[in-house]
Amino acid sequence: MTVMPSLRHRAVAKKPKWIIVLVSLVCFVLIGAYVFPPRRYSQCYLFGSGVCANFKDWLPSVTRRERTDEEIISSVVLRDILAMPMPVSKSPKIALMFLTPGSIPFEKLWEKFLQGQEGRYSIYVHASREKPVHTSSLFVGRDIHSDAVVWGKISMVDAERRLLANALADVDNQFFVLLSDSFKDPGPHGNGRYSVEMLPEIEEKDFRKGAQWFAITRRHALLILADSLYYKKFKLYCKPADGRNCIADEHYLPTLFNMVDPGGIANWSVTHVDWSEGKWHPRSYRAADVTYDLLKNITAVDENFHVTSDDKKLLTQKPCLWNGSKRPCYLFARKFYPEALDNLLKLFTSYTLR
Repeated sequence: MTVMPSLRHRAVAKKPKWIIVLVSLVCFVLIGAYVFPPRRYSQCYLFGSGVCANFKDWLPSVTRRERTDEEIISSVVLRDILAMPMPVSKSPKIALMFLTPGSIPFEKLWEKFLQGQEGRYSIYVHASREKPVHTSSLFVGRDIHSDAVVWGKISMVDAERRLLANALADVDNQFFVLLSDSFKDPGPHGNGRYSVEMLPEIEEKDFRKGAQWFAITRRHALLILADSLYYKKFKLYCKPADGRNCIADEHYLPTLFNMVDPGGIANWSVTHVDWSEGKWHPRSYRAADVTYDLLKNITAVDENFHVTSDDKKLLTQKPCLWNGSKRPCYLFARKFYPEALDNLLKLFTSYTLR
């Protein structure tokens, strides 16, 4: 009698249920994001911008969303400010606005610069830490109500707006100098500081970087004070400790004007600063550095240079044009140690720096 061997039963393979659940969840989220994109966000919202670039050609476009009440109000106000005639002054002046922690070490240099120009300028001083001691009579009584300023935070922009508000009270002030360039930088110190939280009002393509120092018209000064929509976005989502080291005063005004009046800005700074050392802070000039050749080289620059902060280190070079003609780029310069004052005063007959 032949005994049949018993059949071997294979163990049923365990299905990786967690993988199935995870894949299903991801698919569900992606479908939801595609069908119901948050406000004006594109279908690429859940991806990084570098990943999205690969899908832009085949993803269907999202229907333009309805604007919020705040956006409509803002667009109407800013549009009318740009279109309205400005008050005509028989004695136009330049408002020189000083944002400083305390005393201004170069008051004597400014005094020499402004000699003989009485009635053509106004001075406003915002001292954020301590009441300044003035060495020039031109600055006495020119302090405005100031508040604490923290580097990199929106309080820097608040101080700028406070200076502008005081200067705008004088209808003769037609130009305002805080002494800013505007450029696009795809690197970590440029667009790398952009936050998607700024959507939908501010898209990454509109995000710009520039120096804090600016020279603007009365129309643009009014526009800065009238804006609350874009200011609010930078106040909430542009902070130095947010992982992107976003510096509000370096990005708010360049981005604002790039969005609302791109044709009305020069896109370069009128203030010279030397970043050639590649450090976090620009080069500072000691007394021994201030020579005739240094001032000659600065005032001879007639092209604007910028190197992106990403790995590509792309160089952009543009001529500085004034009314269509190539002219020197800079009206001012920084950063000079207080010890350089005497040398600057001696060389003032040929050159003027801040």
